[in-house]
Formats: sequence, structure tokens, C-alpha cells
Amino acid sequence: MMSRGLRILIGLGAAVVILVGLRRASAIMAPAFLALTLTIAVSPLRAWLKRRGAASWVLVTVPLTVVLLVLLAFVGALVVSIARLAGLLPQYADEYHQLAASVTQWLAGLGITPQQISAAVKALDPGKLVPLVQGFLSGLLDVASAFIVIILLAYGMSMDAGHIQAAVRRLQSTKPDLVRALTDFARGTCRYLVVCTVFGFIVAVLDAGALWLLGVPLPVLWGMLSFITNYIPNVGFFLGLLPPALLALLDSGWVTMVWVIVVYTVVNFVIQSVIQPKYAGESAGLSTTLTLLSLLVWSVVLGPLGAILAVPLTALARALVIDADPGTRWAIPLVSGEAREERPTPPDGRSGTRRSSG
Repeated sequence: MMSRGLRILIGLGAAVVILVGLRRASAIMAPAFLALTLTIAVSPLRAWLKRRGAASWVLVTVPLTVVLLVLLAFVGALVVSIARLAGLLPQYADEYHQLAASVTQWLAGLGITPQQISAAVKALDPGKLVPLVQGFLSGLLDVASAFIVIILLAYGMSMDAGHIQAAVRRLQSTKPDLVRALTDFARGTCRYLVVCTVFGFIVAVLDAGALWLLGVPLPVLWGMLSFITNYIPNVGFFLGLLPPALLALLDSGWVTMVWVIVVYTVVNFVIQSVIQPKYAGESAGLSTTLTLLSLLVWSVVLGPLGAILAVPLTALARALVIDADPGTRWAIPLVSGEAREERPTPPDGRSGTRRSSG
């Protein structure tokens, strides 16, 4: 029999092969994972309709319509906003050169050589600012190019949702651990998405309102960016802050940029770091280290969509690899960052773990 260490090494090797394969097929897999996540997100609506005796065609049509409307609003807002941003940034070339001259003078006063200053100025060429600011948003436009694929996949998943749920229930007697893991994953993902959506909307409104009051151009775009980056754990705040702060600097100067940073820091810290985690609770079931690692991995594998879907995708991997197998349940404290005590799995198949009181 293989040792546990050897099994772990083989598992890690298999994970690398799978991730490389997903990376090569990211044009298909990213839309597929997005469709799966959206289908899970509207599953409570489907369950609510089913409890009220809705017809089968209603169980498919209504959740699919919600998914379609969300995608249309998301893609439409991105296309319009990026087009406006692309037309706006070149207007600040003069302001950039004035700023670069001021910074050059200041650096020269610190004793930095002209060659070093020249290299730094070239690295901050305003022509490179547009790709820097637009890179993340433009990557999200892959959703637009794969719009039909996402809708077709969401339609198929909506059609199959009832059959899959029935099949999973039939597995309860033979595969209780797998059923429990998938059920917990679906519930946790729904909770995570709902919490991120609600608080992301609050953050977006507050950020956009503050930017409007400060006179920063395109406040609605930056509010939408705050909403999107709220789904990106830990580093989403910085991704949402950088573009409006840079634009505030070019448009109105250092004082406005400092105010933007202060407002974003206060709003995002209070909501995302203090209030939101209390409502999110254990929905993701991932430690901070694993969340950051998953963010980096899925960003490389699937691009910007991978960053947004990093937590649900890693939670799905945890459900299939760890939670569904009693032999790997020892790893739960390692991936969740919480102390748990193992108990034998009871005959009814309920969880064999509990959090320690200490």
C-alpha cells in the first residue's frame, strides 16, 4: 500500500496536469465555470419556485432569464465604460508630462542620476497607462466573446438541474460523504455569492458617490469596478483603487488622489474587512493563505474570470477531493484554517467533523 506522502505527491502531480489542461482549454473552461457558478447562484430561486409548484418550464425559464439579464447588464456596462475610458485617457497626456517633469525635478533633488530618471519616466510612458488600466476590464470582455457559449451552457445546466439533484439524492444511501460535500459546496457558494453581491453593491454606490463629489471622471465606471473586484478576495480592493486614484491625480492633482485613497480605504476596510466577513461566515471554508494561493493559480489558469471565480472553484475542488473522501478529511483544518476534531462518520452520513471548543 502506498504511503500517505506518496499519495499526496501523486495527487499534486495530477493537479498540475489538470491545471495545465484547463489553461490550454481556458477559452472553453472559463465560460463553463462561469455558467456553472451562475447556475448555482440562481438555484435558491429554482428551489423557491419548485416549492410553490411551478411547472417544469418555469423552473428552467425564470432562472435562465435572470442569468441572461445579469450577463447582458454586465457586458453592456463593461463595453460602454471601456470605450469611454479609452477615449478619455489620451486627453491627459499634457497633465502626465507636467507630472513627470515635477517628479523628475524632485528625484534629481534626491541625487538620482538623469539616466535612472529617464528609465523610470520611459517605464511610466502614458501610452502604457491605457493597457495597464484597461487590462483587467478588457480581460473580462472574454465574457462578451463567449456570450453565446455561456448562455447555451447555462441553458443546458438549467435543463439538467432537476435531474442532477434527483441523481444526487439517490446517491445518499451509497455515497453519503459525496452528497454531503456537494450539498455543502452549493449552499456555501450561494451564500458567498449573495454576500459578495450585496456588499459589493453597497461599496460600489459609496465609492461612485464619493468620486462624483470629488469630481473624478467616470465615477460610475469605477463604482462598477469596485463591485466586480469585491468578488476578488484580499487584493480586489487594490485593483479597484488604482485606476480612479491615477485618474484623480492626472485630472485634479495630488490632493484629490489622496482623498480618493482615504475614502476607498475607509469604505472598503469597514465593509469588506469588518462587516462582510461576519455575514460571509464559513461559506467559503478556505484559509487566508489558500485563498490567496487559489487567486494566483486561477488567475493564471483562467485569466481575470479565474480571479473572480477563484473562491468558488477552490471550494469545489475542496468538496470533491477532501470533503467527499473520509480518508482525506484530516486535511480540513489545513485548508480551512480552523481547528476541527475528527469523529467517526455516523450511519446517517452526517458530518464527522466538528470545530474544537478551544
